[in-house]
Amino acid sequence: MKIFSTEGIFREGGLMLTRVIVGLLLTYHGWEVFDPVQMNQYAAWDTFKESSSPSFMVYLGKGSELVAGILLTLGLLTRVAALLTIGTLLYITFFVGHGKFWYEDQHPFLFVLLAMVFFFTGPGRWSLDALLEKNTRKR
Repeated sequence: MKIFSTEGIFREGGLMLTRVIVGLLLTYHGWEVFDPVQMNQYAAWDTFKESSSPSFMVYLGKGSELVAGILLTLGLLTRVAALLTIGTLLYITFFVGHGKFWYEDQHPFLFVLLAMVFFFTGPGRWSLDALLEKNTRKR
């Protein structure tokens, strides 16, 4: 039975499905960048009020989530998107949150771990990165 095998099961499809879902979730969270009321509420948090530019920090974070999410969904500049996700969500885990990634701040830290998967594996065969690479090789 394949389930007890060390070989992958639907490896490319599974990687693509996971990448797209993670990308869509990041896009959903980043979409708040277009909600000024929500963004002002975030900027009022103590964590951001202490910075020299609270609004900039909040818009930078949400903008990073949005851009990384769109790129991951498309499989475009996947490793760049993964690094953007890792940096942004580590900041959220350890500076916005309390760094308790095993409990309270588990949600953002799981995004870090998933982004690490795409940094190390790449986007997979079904991605714009793969299509662009294939077209570049033909030249």
